Amino acid sequence: MSSYEGVDFYRVDDLLSDEEKAIREAVRAWVEDRVLPIIERHYQEGTFPTDLAREMGEMGFLGANLSGYGCPGLNNVCYGLICQELERGDSAIRSFASVQGSLVMFPIHAYGSEEQKQRWLPRLARGEAIGCFGLTEPDFGSNPSGMITKAEDRGDHYLLNGAKMWITNGTLADVAVVWAKLDGVVHGFLVEEGMEGFSAPEMTGKHSLRASVTSELVFSDVRLPKENLLPGIRGLRGPLSCLNNARYGIAWGALGAATGCFHSATEYAKSRIQFDGPIARFQLVQDKLAWMLREITKGQLLAWRLGRMKDEGTLQHEQVSLAKMNNVDIALRIARTARDIHGANGILGEYPIMRHMANLESVYTYEGTHDIHNLVLGRWITGIPAFT
Repeated sequence: MSSYEGVDFYRVDDLLSDEEKAIREAVRAWVEDRVLPIIERHYQEGTFPTDLAREMGEMGFLGANLSGYGCPGLNNVCYGLICQELERGDSAIRSFASVQGSLVMFPIHAYGSEEQKQRWLPRLARGEAIGCFGLTEPDFGSNPSGMITKAEDRGDHYLLNGAKMWITNGTLADVAVVWAKLDGVVHGFLVEEGMEGFSAPEMTGKHSLRASVTSELVFSDVRLPKENLLPGIRGLRGPLSCLNNARYGIAWGALGAATGCFHSATEYAKSRIQFDGPIARFQLVQDKLAWMLREITKGQLLAWRLGRMKDEGTLQHEQVSLAKMNNVDIALRIARTARDIHGANGILGEYPIMRHMANLESVYTYEGTHDIHNLVLGRWITGIPAFT
């Protein structure tokens, strides 16, 4: 297979700064060198390559769009391009960076005390500490307001009880940003590894995101010091702002999986010989490839415009919903179409297709399901919420 040079039919590169292109190329080279040679083995074994965490910190991938406290301070287009290239390696690698930066570092950066920022952000940015984000519960996913995890004020400490589910990095984490109700209002708390009553068993048996660690978080009378409350936010606006940042990265990341599948399908179609010639000469195959290119190009323009609006401060969360929903949807459909072009070979680990397809089934659901994002847009169009 020829080397990967990206997909840029509409010359989106012309819309990027030299810094943005340089960062993308650096991440692309790192993925080629450090991720692609090992990721299939980790996927098959159901393990995360933890030795990459510090490398990702050294490369500036963690909390890339945050400033100060040892964070890289890049713009949001740079952050998006990082997510795009990481997910071409595997959704698990991009998920690690998304959770660390958007769901753990961002709320500490935005809502934490100065002491919390100084203690955690430099270590998280370097990959020396790992974080996780606890919002989803066994019975409350799309309806986070129904959460039952509860903190009680016991004078000199808080007492935390409850459980969270589907938590990326949970078993690995040194710190968890946990959302719980205190006197009926949602607040954020920092729960640290080793606290008595806190456990994070790994969830096993997954057929998707197998190279990512997914966990439960269980809190049984966990005593939290008062200084472990995030003081700068109360209510669901806190966790939802974190999710909005993560969804932004996913809108870019899904394009990495899509372009990886497109590249593999194109190269395979040109080299696979049937009926005395490459299958790329057939109209049906060319139709599939042309459709992939069309959808990738539209997704790239969506992501680029979204990034520019985010940097300008004009972004609306409904616009993030549209980009996340669209780009994951087309990426999953592209993976399925690429598997069709590869025929039976498409299920082999020799090609990235089946791994991306299985991963994208999860990405389609997490950080807001496809249907929920449709309802977010429906509310924007009509002014009428349809969530209940």
